[in-house]
Amino acid sequence: MNRISLIALVLVASTGRAKEYKADVIVYGATPAGIVAAYAAAKEGKKVLLVEPGTHVGGMVSGGLGATDTGKRAAIGGYSRDFFRRVKARYEFAYGAESPQVKACDDGFKFEPKVAEWVFKKMLDEVNVEVLFNRRVELVMKTGSGIDSFAVQNFDIFSASVFIDASYEGDLLARAKVNYTVGREAAKQYRESLAGVQAKSPAHQFGVRVPARTANNKPIPFVQAGAYPPAGSADRAVQAYNFRLCLTDRADNRLPWPKPKTYDPNKYELLVRYLEARPTVTFKQLCNPVRVPNGKTDTNNNGPVSTDFIGENWEYPDADYLTRATIWQDHVDYTKGFFYFLANDYRTPKVLREEVNKWGPAADEFKESDHWPSQLYVREARRMIGDYVMTQKDITTDRTKKDSVGLGSYNTDSHHVQRLVNKDGFAVNEGDFQVPVQPYAIPYRSLTPRQSECSNLLVPVCMSASHVAYGTVRMEPVYMILGQACGVAGALAATERKAVQDVAYEKIKAKLLAQKAVLDPADVPVPAGGGKLAVESLPGILVDDATARIVGDWKPSHSVGCYVGEGYLHDDNAGKGKKSVRFTPKLPAAGTYEIFLYYTPASNRATNVPVAVRDRDGETTVKVDQRKNPGTTGSVTLGQFHFDSGESGWVEVRTTGTNDFVVADAVRFVPVK
Repeated sequence: MNRISLIALVLVASTGRAKEYKADVIVYGATPAGIVAAYAAAKEGKKVLLVEPGTHVGGMVSGGLGATDTGKRAAIGGYSRDFFRRVKARYEFAYGAESPQVKACDDGFKFEPKVAEWVFKKMLDEVNVEVLFNRRVELVMKTGSGIDSFAVQNFDIFSASVFIDASYEGDLLARAKVNYTVGREAAKQYRESLAGVQAKSPAHQFGVRVPARTANNKPIPFVQAGAYPPAGSADRAVQAYNFRLCLTDRADNRLPWPKPKTYDPNKYELLVRYLEARPTVTFKQLCNPVRVPNGKTDTNNNGPVSTDFIGENWEYPDADYLTRATIWQDHVDYTKGFFYFLANDYRTPKVLREEVNKWGPAADEFKESDHWPSQLYVREARRMIGDYVMTQKDITTDRTKKDSVGLGSYNTDSHHVQRLVNKDGFAVNEGDFQVPVQPYAIPYRSLTPRQSECSNLLVPVCMSASHVAYGTVRMEPVYMILGQACGVAGALAATERKAVQDVAYEKIKAKLLAQKAVLDPADVPVPAGGGKLAVESLPGILVDDATARIVGDWKPSHSVGCYVGEGYLHDDNAGKGKKSVRFTPKLPAAGTYEIFLYYTPASNRATNVPVAVRDRDGETTVKVDQRKNPGTTGSVTLGQFHFDSGESGWVEVRTTGTNDFVVADAVRFVPVK
């Protein structure tokens, strides 16, 4: 132990208030990753303590994120998948196997916050893991590159052979002097096309012109000052945080919208101007309430002015606890004020105001925190720079790893980081990108620091990845997968008295496979051979190429892969720019729809197929790589878009500028409820 750490420890101990806790493995952060890490290490026979800086277990999963971001569900294995099975079993036990609640839980992937917390507590109780709440790490004591112990703010001291930082913020790794970064890398740093500041003024963000300056030519509230930075440049900006709200439209369980103590309607001038530009906007276009059991929702950000508090969280990752508490409360006040304004202010259109007042917080959730979520959605904070930094290539072209400990498969999902004024004086959001991915492996090396910096620390949440790669890794099922790997590896390191970097990967792999983890992208089932896809029972409105509007000479085929209907069309790699296929649905109701594009992949497909989407906000083009296998569904998501009822919108596969064969098969429009 170095001299400074020794002096600090003596000073802490001399207060007489310190209590020392010892274990084989200590996990910091009772997030889903931390819970599964503790569970996994305890299942290996180790004494484990779980130290939580807050007052609840389960992080976002029990904090409002009840509509799970899954990607390919077959890629979710091990104890992560076991959690969702337990959720379904809980509903079956409580309501019966054929109940509406079991149907609504979607095989365990949709749930109420209190049910998630109950399941997590049950898992911890089964393996006798003690959870200590309200313990925020303050000081880390090290000898050489190894952590001896850490002290928390109430002077308790925690000693172990191995430590796991499963917090959303990475406070333990930072205090252990492990190298990390915050914000976005430049495109040139890792040669990532998606990195850094995004291209200017994406047209699909606002869809309408919203003036963003005051009469004095200053930005209105919640719009940042400054010029639009160069595309691809680096910064310290952090993607927006919000709260995932558990709302209900059931009158018997609905509370009125709370009014924050700091409420000032003048702060919502941007919302006022947006409503003036789009007076027919609906509640579900201003947020995204996804149904979970018992008439509740997981309500997320949706649209250009919503629950994401864009640009107001940049200080959070590296801030002290007091500053973080202030930022957290600012997010509470903004979100409460946002809905209170919609529900009460005369400038909210009457129809919208009446619709908003049909909703409210669920009275039987978050009772200990005044019915408000116990967890702020910290989508991204610190990211370790460890033995291996995952980058864009690891989620696109280099998807297998020799030391894989689990898979990710959700699309890259980075929210906006700032809201600026463009050259014409209108508001524009910047930072969001959504790009489909196929299942990819996450290497053990991305969970370990450089050994010279720390030899007994594992990091499943603030793991080693660029901003681009982290946008897909950061999903809670993946956090649990990585938590399991850290728990298993940590137990092995404690048993063998080895550095975590020196634990034999083959031993980790053997245990993970025995626990039914999925480690190889090739193990995620995809349609075999050729023939029709079984899509008739899937939700939404399907439009096949047989009923599409076809421009140019397209060739019918059914010779490659799996397809919708009797076959698909290809452009014969000729007549580029003169051919297109338009899929127009007849939508039963206006609303938000997620769009899925079907195609058969092959090595001679174009990697840059422009797919245009026309919705009520205008036209957006998404580039699709048709060489990539779309997996078991045969489709990739193009994103969520807003449509009027009837046949006013469409999706069009184009051939302009494409570099190989283009395929057009089918498009599905699935309502987002």
